Parts: sequence; structure tokens; C-alpha cells
Amino acid sequence: METMRPVPRTLLRDRAHAAIRDAIVAGEIEPGAVVRDAEIAERLGLSRAPVREAFARLVDEGLLESKPQSYTRVTPLIARDVRDAAAVVGAMHELVTRVAVPRLGEPDVELMRAANERFDAAVRTGDVDGALRADDELHDVLVRVSGNRAAAATAARYTPLIRRLERQRFGEGGACRSAGLHDRLIEACAAGDPDEAVRVTAEIWRGLEELADVSEVPDVP
Repeated sequence: METMRPVPRTLLRDRAHAAIRDAIVAGEIEPGAVVRDAEIAERLGLSRAPVREAFARLVDEGLLESKPQSYTRVTPLIARDVRDAAAVVGAMHELVTRVAVPRLGEPDVELMRAANERFDAAVRTGDVDGALRADDELHDVLVRVSGNRAAAATAARYTPLIRRLERQRFGEGGACRSAGLHDRLIEACAAGDPDEAVRVTAEIWRGLEELADVSEVPDVP
């Protein structure tokens, strides 16, 4: 597991959380797999305490499920959960977009353009990690400029549920998101048009809700 490697002994629970979350999202720990704190702690080079704290947080975020004195395991991909997450994350991005667009400077727009170029190149070469990283970088410009930490935290909490499905679809030969939609978003931002930017943002995230409907994932566990 490339993402499951020893981490520095600073902010241990946060680093453990990030490492386990990324491994789940990447599919390195598959849906339904049982995870054990002792095994994960050994792999990460940590004590069991920060791993247990990370498990609790991941249960709260919907990536793990736990039955006391029985098991902790990775949740299955459930269409309903992905749709719900996409609706919430999309609403947060619409909010930050409306606030951010009037505040954007030319350097911010250029950062978005550069991120979309990386996104497009990654999609064309089948680089799922690069594509999703560039996608995050593009949208994070708007999140940062908006200054809305509550929206940022909410989006960060639920985005991994969506990423799992995007990665699955990408691995099956599907595209994750559209560089063309990003182009429209960037042009609206460059024109200082928050209404159009919000419309495109809604279209982007509505597409992810629809992705859950057409993908071969169940609506119930």
C-alpha cells in the first residue's frame, strides 16, 4: 500500500487519519475490508492510540463502520451516500463560488487555468491521482479566496466519499470530470460573473450526483 507508510510523529492522529483515508479512497483498502488498529499502527509506525482516534473520525465521516467488540471495516460504496455527499459538497462550492468571484484577482484566475491544464493532461493520460489533485487545486482557489472555513471543512469532510466513486469510474475507463466545464467556470470567474460561475458549479456537482445513479453501486448496503 503506497499511501500506508510510516508518518512523522507530529499531529499523529491527523496524519494517521489522512493516511488511512487516502488508502480507502484509493481502493488500497477495499470496501468491506476489516481494519485492525494494531495492524494499521504497525504499518504506519505509530502506537494504537492515534490510529483508534483516526478510526473514530473515519466512522463519523462514513468511510468506516464499526460494531463494538466485533469489527471495524470499510463501508461499501452506496449510491445514496454518494448522492447525498455530492449534494452537500456541491452546495458548499456554490456558496464559496458566489462569495469568491468578486474577490478574484488575475493571479487567482491564472492558478485555476493552470490547474485545469494539468487536469486535462492527467485525464488524457489516465493519471487518476493527477486529475483529482488538479481538480482539487482548481476548486481550492475559490474556497481559499472566499475565506469560508466552515464551508471548506464541510466539503473536506464529505469529498472522500465522492472520490471513491470517481476513482472507480476512472479505473473502468470513464472520465472523472469535464475540463470543458472547468473552462466555462474559469471564464465566468475571469468575467466577474458570479451567477454564471454558480450555475456552472452546480452543473459540475450535479453531474457527480448523476454519476452515482449510473454507476454499478447499490442504494443500500
